[in-house]
Amino acid sequence: MKSVMKRVIAGFMVAATVIVACLGAGEFSGHRGEVVQAAGRPVSINSCVISGGNVVVNVSASSVPGSSDGQYYLYSDEVYQDGCVGTVVATAPAGANATFTFPLGYYGAGSNLSKKFLVAVKSGGSMIQVSDEHYITNPEAIASQTKPRNDHGMKGILPNSTDVATFKDLGIAQIVYNLYMGDIVGPAPDPSQTIGFNYNGVDYQFNGAALAQYDGFVRWCTANNFQLTMTVLNNKTAAGADLIHPLSRDAHVCPGYAMNTKEDGGTQHLKAIAAFLAQRYSGAYGVVDNWVVGNEVNARTEWYYMNSTNIELNVSEYVKAFRIFYNEIKAVNANARIYTSFDQEWQRKSNPGCFLSKDYLDRFNYYMVREGNVDWSLSVHPYNAPLFDPYAWKQQSQYVNTSLATPYITMENIYILTDYMCQPSLLSPSGAVRQISLSEIGYTSSFGEDAQAASITYAYTMAENNPYITSFILFRETDDAHEMESHIAQGLKNLDGSKKMSYDFYKNLGTANAAPYKAKASEIIGQNVDALVTTRTFLSRNGWFLND
Repeated sequence: MKSVMKRVIAGFMVAATVIVACLGAGEFSGHRGEVVQAAGRPVSINSCVISGGNVVVNVSASSVPGSSDGQYYLYSDEVYQDGCVGTVVATAPAGANATFTFPLGYYGAGSNLSKKFLVAVKSGGSMIQVSDEHYITNPEAIASQTKPRNDHGMKGILPNSTDVATFKDLGIAQIVYNLYMGDIVGPAPDPSQTIGFNYNGVDYQFNGAALAQYDGFVRWCTANNFQLTMTVLNNKTAAGADLIHPLSRDAHVCPGYAMNTKEDGGTQHLKAIAAFLAQRYSGAYGVVDNWVVGNEVNARTEWYYMNSTNIELNVSEYVKAFRIFYNEIKAVNANARIYTSFDQEWQRKSNPGCFLSKDYLDRFNYYMVREGNVDWSLSVHPYNAPLFDPYAWKQQSQYVNTSLATPYITMENIYILTDYMCQPSLLSPSGAVRQISLSEIGYTSSFGEDAQAASITYAYTMAENNPYITSFILFRETDDAHEMESHIAQGLKNLDGSKKMSYDFYKNLGTANAAPYKAKASEIIGQNVDALVTTRTFLSRNGWFLND
């Protein structure tokens, strides 16, 4: 979801005829924002897994640290705690190897499901941390409402209606929807619609009136065989005030704020929300297969706001929220996929207050591997650069190229990203390339419906020929009047509901009837679209016009 200002992308210039108004453990932040790396710790947590009703932690030591009593102490910390400040849940003799076993305590006041663990020794009357933190990595072991996944096609759309006939006609298999946490928490205006929920020994309230729209939509998707991806956004409301990170509570206005992983009340509330949503949408009210935690989280000022430009601080706080949602959801539905979300600004910032998506991805993966690798998935939005550029197959050379240093990742060079994700350091715990969803992609018709139709054809063909892409979710069903002011008309339909040229193209892509539409797209492009894709032929231009 791009705001119009983000869509325009500050700093891009077009022809005169087109004018657009346009810290985790082991690291700490120095006084001037520098990051200082702590020395390596001698004890490694090799595994942290649920086994029955217990948690089993196995550790090894490169050298056994000295201690006053010859014991290891295993601490259970909340995500906002650092060091030996939580609860000692187990001890073991200090040695080259050790195993700790302690209760999971799921659904109890001392639940360890979403906590982090560290090893310490007693020395000179103080507790000294001797390992990095580690989270439970198999929450799915206790899943009680696991549902079969509804994977049956990659073609998707962001809807603005519940017109089943249209979506069936288009061959839609996937739909994406946004859920705003601040709206669903707290009492409903009518007390009879307030939903009580006890989690980890604390009573929470949910607004049943606000939930009704989500209940209806999830049921509608499930009943009509649409696989649903739900994006969880953190908006500001009075009832959800404790969900907003302390560094996000200034006057800055945006659709999404950093989740509160700094204070106990907000942290526990996040756990309850994740558990509540997982239970509600794993059967009784329909099924959500895919959950996206935040939107374009590298776009700090637009979608995951926190008043900090320190990437280490921002990423480490986001990872804590991601861990909570991952463990709480997977503990209910083992087959759910949990996604992080980045935009297309790979190596160039349109807004200097944001972070490069490559840098954010690298730091996110660093923390996830270091603190217990899990099967997280990746959601990306490879829009054209700039967003109102209508030619997906021939991007401007100053913005898109085939090197790892490319400023932007678009569909023309999407393989840069998917190739990058094949590195050993980025693989899942099983050694597989992670699931990659194009959960938001679209092209404008403001400069011709033929260009939009050809761009969608080219982009979809790129996606279906890439073995690592599982979703191609078009943004959007119908044009948005506000976006059109910035030459962004990405719908398959006009404002009046009439179908554009691209409607029939998208309908037939991925079917036995695709050939004539690909042929027409090839005619518009001037080269065979299948050949461009399969040979990774890269075209570029120097300026705004296609023949530059």
